[in-house]
Amino acid sequence: MCDIQTVGLIGLGAVGALYAERLLASGAQLCVIVDEMRKARYEKEGVFVNGVRVDFPYATPKDAAPVDLLLIATKAGGLRDAMETAAGFVGEKTLIVSLINGVTSEEIVSERFGGENVLYSVAQGMDAVKEGNRLTYEHPGLIVLGEREPGTVSARVRAVAAYLTAHGVQVNPVEDMVRRQWGKLMLNVGINQACMVFECDYGGVQQPGRPREVMLGAMREAQKLAKLEGYPISEEEFDGWVALADSLAPGGKPSMRQDGEAHRKSEVELFAGTMVRLGRKHGVEVPVNAWLYEKVKEMEAAY
Repeated sequence: MCDIQTVGLIGLGAVGALYAERLLASGAQLCVIVDEMRKARYEKEGVFVNGVRVDFPYATPKDAAPVDLLLIATKAGGLRDAMETAAGFVGEKTLIVSLINGVTSEEIVSERFGGENVLYSVAQGMDAVKEGNRLTYEHPGLIVLGEREPGTVSARVRAVAAYLTAHGVQVNPVEDMVRRQWGKLMLNVGINQACMVFECDYGGVQQPGRPREVMLGAMREAQKLAKLEGYPISEEEFDGWVALADSLAPGGKPSMRQDGEAHRKSEVELFAGTMVRLGRKHGVEVPVNAWLYEKVKEMEAAY
């Protein structure tokens, strides 16, 4: 059984700030890994969670010492830089969990640090909204965690799950992690992109109309590609992900919509971009995702 005592987290976006706050509040031996510039900004301006300033214990590369568990919560586009910032915190026995959307970040992390200590995960169900240095949320959601290869829940997955759960972060250990990642990707491909392109909150895709049709169409294309990649998503599971989308607070917004409002580059390459590339690979048309890709690129070009 792995003995987890120390945890490092890099990336103070919506997901990272949410889980860092919960870990710190529950007494975890946490360090939030940042570069010198971010440390100065965070210490000056503060990070606020549900209206309360949280003074996280920041650590820069010059403070680096290996941690038992590293959580990566950056945007996909910032992953490679983040890995270099966090490199000194990764030791021979450090377990690494990427909370980044999609199905590719673990491969990128494995290329940099080796795959033997990389666990696979998705973060889902949270309603976090971050504007500037202020995060608000009601539902913290959970982390689904497992190994790359399907099978039993390993001892180290159980250890990480037990540690995080004991420190305020709900974890669901599973035996078929990569297939679960595909389910979350399918949801994101639909809800994130539809909300961004139609400039709406969750309520905009929870009612009949063009935004919901596009969301469901994009998800169906992802479902088809998941099967071709070897991770079939059943109709029951599809309906479950749609039910999850419909259960979100109508006034909430996914991360891509927040990116659009802030005129930041989005994760469209991770979502529609992945669908378009896999469509070419398998000789399958993905017209909804191709349209979403072009629309998002047009929006970003106008920033």
